[in-house]
Amino acid sequence: MILLLAILAGVATLTTHALVNAGRWLRRPVGTPVPVTEPVAVLLPLRNEAARVTPCLHALLAQRGVPQLQIMVLDDGSTDGTREVVRTVAGDDPRITLLDGAAPPPGWLGKPHACWQLAARADPAATVLVFVDADVVLAPHAVAAAVGELRAARVALLSPYPRILVTTVADRLVQPLLQWLWLTFLPLPAMERSARPSLAAAGGQFLVVDRAGYTAAGGHAAVSDRVLEDVELARAVKRSGGRIALADGSQLATCRMYDDWPQLRDGYSKSLWASFGHPSAAAAVVALLLLLYTAPALVVVAALVGGAPGTAAVAAGAYLLGVAGRVASARATGGRWWPDALGHPASVAVLGWLTLRSYHLRKRRRLSWRGRPVG
Repeated sequence: MILLLAILAGVATLTTHALVNAGRWLRRPVGTPVPVTEPVAVLLPLRNEAARVTPCLHALLAQRGVPQLQIMVLDDGSTDGTREVVRTVAGDDPRITLLDGAAPPPGWLGKPHACWQLAARADPAATVLVFVDADVVLAPHAVAAAVGELRAARVALLSPYPRILVTTVADRLVQPLLQWLWLTFLPLPAMERSARPSLAAAGGQFLVVDRAGYTAAGGHAAVSDRVLEDVELARAVKRSGGRIALADGSQLATCRMYDDWPQLRDGYSKSLWASFGHPSAAAAVVALLLLLYTAPALVVVAALVGGAPGTAAVAAGAYLLGVAGRVASARATGGRWWPDALGHPASVAVLGWLTLRSYHLRKRRRLSWRGRPVG
């Protein structure tokens, strides 16, 4: 019972932290932004994205409030007709420039190299670089609002996290954990104020950077071999003396990351090992998450079967507090919470399995993405 009470107290503390983060500290660049007067380059790396890049491109061409907007698109060795799709959508619009990407040299992974090529070839006059993934669809005012928040926050890097679209059971189990994890465990005010690179988070789907800060940090060349190039870029910015910030971008962008379970499974497997570092650290974190968020639901069932209503009540309290944290993060970031939050214990268990799979595949050098090895 002492352990169960400790779990209850721990979950209560973390849920309170998530509520405070979501209600007080999370930036929300919404509303009608002030027009952006500085030149902005939107950078879109593509590799075999013919099936889903069209909505992204149409949304970029529909941006408002950024008179000096350049859209740079890089075809990173696609073999599915991505280049032709881009040409069809772009037509003769002078704002879009389509580039041919070079294969990554030794020591580089594909995504950082594609982003580095785009940044290097963007208009030198552009003072802000906006990195966007092909699965992101921006609202018409998204770039203007994000650039405005970048300047208002006086940071070198802003990560407005999109609203993640979920349709399958796998989506609904796993995807909401992205926002839940950083709202629950990351102290947002300390992350913005502290110079410690370890206190950093970012999402590469929609990333807004001051060009001078990007250059001072070494750009993507500083994270050339990193699977989580977005988080590592944020850390590089901090190491160079810049500041970073997270924001709720659910009013600005949507993102459908994976089409099915195999894509989701492989997408998380390629990078989870990099999130935790040493396997012992991963084991400790996963064990703690399972203890706090999965075990209480199992104890409820076992206690009821064993005729221990007091134990069941305490465990149920811990379970419901965990669900409340999941609800808070979903409501704060435009996610789906009912009835998905009730399955939070199962979500954490699936995350634990994906983490184990990630380390297993990395040990056997079997991690790959888009036909290229990673890790």
